[in-house]
Amino acid sequence: MFSLARPHRDDVLLAVTGLSGGVILWLIGIHIQNGRLFDAPWVSLLPLVVMSALELLRRSAPLTALAVGTLALVADQFTVGSLATLLLFTDLVYAAVLYSTPAASRRIPVITLLVTVATTVGFIAWAPSADAVLIGIVVGMVSFGPALTGAGVRNHRDAAEAARLRADQTALLAEMDRAQAVTAERSRMARELHDMVANHLSAIAIHSTAALSIDDPGTSREALGVIRQNSVDGLAEMRRLIGLLRESGAAGPPSAAPTLASLDDLVGQAGANSASSGLTVTLDDAREESRPLPAPVELAAYRIVQESLTNALKHAAPGPVAVRLERSRAVLTVEVSSVLGDRPGPRAPGSGAGLVGMRERVALLGGSIEAGPGPRGDGTKIWLVRAELPVEERTYRT
Repeated sequence: MFSLARPHRDDVLLAVTGLSGGVILWLIGIHIQNGRLFDAPWVSLLPLVVMSALELLRRSAPLTALAVGTLALVADQFTVGSLATLLLFTDLVYAAVLYSTPAASRRIPVITLLVTVATTVGFIAWAPSADAVLIGIVVGMVSFGPALTGAGVRNHRDAAEAARLRADQTALLAEMDRAQAVTAERSRMARELHDMVANHLSAIAIHSTAALSIDDPGTSREALGVIRQNSVDGLAEMRRLIGLLRESGAAGPPSAAPTLASLDDLVGQAGANSASSGLTVTLDDAREESRPLPAPVELAAYRIVQESLTNALKHAAPGPVAVRLERSRAVLTVEVSSVLGDRPGPRAPGSGAGLVGMRERVALLGGSIEAGPGPRGDGTKIWLVRAELPVEERTYRT
């Protein structure tokens, strides 16, 4: 397809050089043929001028330049000929393979090969001699040789472009993976931070409100004791989290991470925090202690119990808060139930992030969780959190 794009400066240089060289050869009387139909030397300049002008189109319209150049080369055979015209034609063949469409670049080498073979066979059949073979070699050098060279250069260029695109795609995928990893790590840190401090801060908020609203020295002293204990424990948890963030190169789970072996202490602390609210916290651990659990399952179960107890402290009506653990062959079941209803006394505000965090933890382990109201056996309405966590060793998402 013909294009009016401005010629590349290299193409202009080729055109000027080719035309100048051809004129110099004409001036000194160097020609490549004799006894032609148009034997006046100046006639050979016409194909030379046409071929030089076509060099300006070698990039923008390579197929058009090759077609017209072929006609100019045929016309040059009826003159005394010019070596510059022949060399310029070889460049047009090369450019047509390099800059044309992929389909044309595949066809041109095949066509030039067939032309070379046909010309050689034809001249040998017409006049068997060494000259006939020489003519075939010249045709191959003028047509098939440049086409084959252009195909090789184009293949290398396309391979380099494909490699560059693959490198760009790899860099893009790496950036996407990095962004996803950062987002996942931020979510994990947010869950850990919430689960670590929400329980302690909720207890502090409830007991500080009670100390301010009840004018009784004994109640205030008891509330201050609970506030101090939760403050100390919360600071310890925060120091542990900061230590985890600083130990970026540490391998394996940190030894300070809470496990289900610490549930007795957690339940005891929750009972002390919620005693003034009329809550009694109990733990029923029906697991087989001899069968260890994967560290991610231990941590997730601990955090689910911790968050459920925090929610009970903030929202549950006076009554029992039951924590139950049970393990089948492949599933650890965690249940926390509390009485559903209006509770007296101070309450701590909630944001809903706790339930979201529990669901995220369970989803990362490939388990299931349900949280919502339901009846108990005696007809009392309760709030039940029930999570089922797979306990088989696997590669967990983080």
